[in-house]
Amino acid sequence: MRKESQSRLWSLILGVALAGMAAAGAVTNSDACTRVLYETGSNDYIVGRSMDWADDTRTNLWAFPKGMARDGGVGESSVTWTSKYGSVIATIYDVATVDGINEAGLVGNVLYLAESDYGPADTDKPKISVGAWLQYVLDNFATVSEAVDALTAEQFTVVAPALPNGKAATGHVALSDPSGDSAIFEYLDGKLVVHHGSETKVMTNSPPYDQQLAIDTYWEGIGGSTFLPGTNRAADRFVRATYNLGATPKFEDKRTALASVASMMRAVSVPVGIKDPTRPNIASTQWRTYADQGIKRYYYDSVFNPGLFWVDLDKLDLSDGAKPKKLELTSYPILSGEVSGSFEPAEPFKFLAP
Repeated sequence: MRKESQSRLWSLILGVALAGMAAAGAVTNSDACTRVLYETGSNDYIVGRSMDWADDTRTNLWAFPKGMARDGGVGESSVTWTSKYGSVIATIYDVATVDGINEAGLVGNVLYLAESDYGPADTDKPKISVGAWLQYVLDNFATVSEAVDALTAEQFTVVAPALPNGKAATGHVALSDPSGDSAIFEYLDGKLVVHHGSETKVMTNSPPYDQQLAIDTYWEGIGGSTFLPGTNRAADRFVRATYNLGATPKFEDKRTALASVASMMRAVSVPVGIKDPTRPNIASTQWRTYADQGIKRYYYDSVFNPGLFWVDLDKLDLSDGAKPKKLELTSYPILSGEVSGSFEPAEPFKFLAP
């Protein structure tokens, strides 16, 4: 293909993607958070994610055992289940599970997606709060394929009340398992859309994932190693994260592999205090997590603390009948090393309700 024809093709691809973003308000109202799935040189995987938010997320960590009786949190019509797997999770406002890993090594990350549309809530199906959506997955499935098969049956309706800060509770979910399988779940125009395959290693926020892939295709075509987009908009972070993931070696040494993922996430983080009145949803990074799926280790990296700490799932009692436990983080305690012994018994939080 001639060079000028290639240029026109990439421009068309980018134009289509940006048109979709503009229609959804994503160009002028970008959101935050980034997720990457990194393969080590030992054929296992580490998931990194950043949480960017406009105010204090009041995040805590929770350890939930298997065997817990659960419901969707939206009243009598809620879906019910009993957890098959224990998990360690991170919350937002202690009303929603937004990140975590279960004892099978399945990792889930919820990132904001302004274009989410879960459809009408007054259906005959059982209902689940958007705050419980990821917890339902971590409680019930060991692999991405299991989750894809179950969720695509659409046996419940997702209900999304406003968050405590008044912001719409809209998000898409990324899943990965220890085999490296990965999938992304979005509700668009009231329907569940699933992207399942090797192309789902990086996710940011707006626009919907098919448009994120189109934007990345454009940058591949013009040579991403020459220059990369540098703003903190979601589309630009997607391009930079994708390039860095592809350019980074697959380190065999665990410590170096973790350092690689941490450096990638810090490279797309938004400095504390950054605000843009023309794009009010651009927000500072509050925290980052790194989930080592092979050894079931979950790292937490607060931007307000000098170091990170981690939890080894095999050092927690996640057996049937064990008590749920909480690690309080809202006061920004200075923690380091392995902290499973710092979790305290606590009543489980209630999922976001209408």
